[in-house]
Amino acid sequence: MTTRGRKFLDDWIANHLPVAGDPMTAGDVADQMMKAAGEAGIKPVEINEEVWSVFEVIFEAMRRRNSFPTP
Repeated sequence: MTTRGRKFLDDWIANHLPVAGDPMTAGDVADQMMKAAGEAGIKPVEINEEVWSVFEVIFEAMRRRNSFPTP
């Protein structure tokens, strides 16, 4: 993954991750993130090079967020 792709993925998740969700929500969010990346001029390969599945990354982030509530 390029540095630019990793930064975009990290920043996008930090700013757009829903508070709650399920696998279907994670799929929709992954699609939205990839669309936003394209609009920002970031090619899918820049994100997918090291991330096997954007869906899995987003789903795991959602799972962790729900496991560790904000005080």
